[in-house]
Amino acid sequence: MLVLAFDTATDVATSALVLNGEVVGERASRAVRILEDVDSLLAGAALEREAIEGIVVGTGPGSYTGLRMGLVTARALAIALDAPLAGVSTLAALAAGAPGAHPVIDARRSELFTASYRQVPGGVQRLGGYQISSPDDLAGDLEATGADVLLVGDGGRRYCDAFADLANVEVGDQGLAHPSAASLVQLAHARALREDFVKPWELEPLYLRRPDAEINWSTRDALEGT
Repeated sequence: MLVLAFDTATDVATSALVLNGEVVGERASRAVRILEDVDSLLAGAALEREAIEGIVVGTGPGSYTGLRMGLVTARALAIALDAPLAGVSTLAALAAGAPGAHPVIDARRSELFTASYRQVPGGVQRLGGYQISSPDDLAGDLEATGADVLLVGDGGRRYCDAFADLANVEVGDQGLAHPSAASLVQLAHARALREDFVKPWELEPLYLRRPDAEINWSTRDALEGT
């Protein structure tokens, strides 16, 4: 089965073609180039879009604009190609890319999107809810556990100073800063076996908070009403 997978939730958009579980092509660029990347992957494999048999897309959390681009593209391709569609959390994809990893995504405003996971057969299982945390608060929580932790995701690298003095925390290298599209396919595999797909119009992003523009408008309206 030829699967197209991509994630546009972070500053670096990743995309891949996966054939029967093996990555046959992978690219990294920007969310605005996602369709160009898809066509380049197909051209490199001497395939047409019609060869795609399934689509997996990262649902965030992450950049509001990037997520919209990715989900709109996934919906459009799924409809045009009549291909089954699955959405996978970007945090889960990060956690699946490195055993025992703790994913952290840069949420801007000196905050992080994060969640705790454990490895299970076929992927990862989330422990508790999604969180928005400051780097210092997360550092304190991780230090308190005493367990060795590998931070993956762009948030760990951006705020590495907050974790620098923790003996039990290691910040992953650049190769672990962004989700692998191949990890998206791995996590979607169990759903595919159950034929647990979503309709294109049912695919929802995981924002966790309102976009900056909406918050700015709300703040302005509140100030004008005082």
